[in-house]
Order: sequence, then C-alpha cells, then structure tokens
Amino acid sequence: MQPDPLPIGFVPVGPEHYALLQAWLDLPHMREWWGDTEDELGFIRDMVEGRDTTRPFLITVDGEPIGYIQVWFVGDHQNETWIADHPWLADLASDAVGVDISIGVPERLSKGIGSAALAAFVRRLRSEGRETIVIDPLTRNERAVRAYTKVGFRPIPHLLGRTGDTLIMQFDPENNEK
Repeated sequence: MQPDPLPIGFVPVGPEHYALLQAWLDLPHMREWWGDTEDELGFIRDMVEGRDTTRPFLITVDGEPIGYIQVWFVGDHQNETWIADHPWLADLASDAVGVDISIGVPERLSKGIGSAALAAFVRRLRSEGRETIVIDPLTRNERAVRAYTKVGFRPIPHLLGRTGDTLIMQFDPENNEK
C-alpha cells in the first residue's frame, strides 16, 4: 500500500452533513453505483442515529469534504434476512468488516484520491485491530476494481462466480501493505 499523496481525513457523518450527501447522491456518477438518493439517505440516517451499526464518514482532503466512506460489520449482517439476498456473507469471518467508498466531488474523480483515501482508511481499521477487510464492488465497476486492486484488495478465490454481479475482494496485508 502506497503512502497517502494528500492530507486525507475522516469526519464522522452527522445530521449537518445530510444536505451535502444528498447533493452527492443525486449526481450521475454516484447514482450509477448507489441506490435511490432518499433510500440511501435513510440508511445513513439510521447509521448516524444508531439504528444501524455501520459507521459513516466524510472523506476530506485538506479539510474539504470530497467523498464518503463507511465501514460495516460482517457479523451484524450474518442473519437470515441478509444471507437470503447475499449468501456469500455466510462464507466470511464474523469479525470481518466491509468498506464502501465513493468520491462525491466529480472534479476529484480519477485523480488517485479514492485509492489514497481507501489506503488511509484500511490503515486506520488495521490499527484498530481489524484483520479481515472486504470490499464488494459491482464487477462492471472497472474503475473501482482497479482502485481497490491498487490499494491491495484481491478477489476472494472461493467466492468467484458465486456472488452474482458483485466481486468480493479482501485486503491482503502480506503482499500489499508497505
């Protein structure tokens, strides 16, 4: 994993960020990969207000919010409801965490910021004792798959071909963390 080229920070999402997140989620490059804006904002509100264990953050560069990242806890999703729609969850360690990330500011796309932010977030999670970190892009999201590979995520071999249009990738610290 390469060092961060930019001063990247993570700010826990609060109600004061909802308007910004709504504006980002309404943009075409976000709508392509995320769901309906109101649904997604509802999920984020659930996180902020404690009804969901997922932890949401704004990504900042030099203090300016430029994107969104969240960490979710696999064990909290290993239940009948989630496994019915995502059977691969049953094959992951219950202490694993998953990460979702998007750059919200269109002018910041394709500049290496997403990779740098993900690398910094992975370091943070590892410093908190998290060993198994996964990410689940859609296979057709080639830009995301390239960025995640650059950071050190690799497809989980035993899940290939078993997850529909989702590619389940796991961070590989032995071969990629520097």
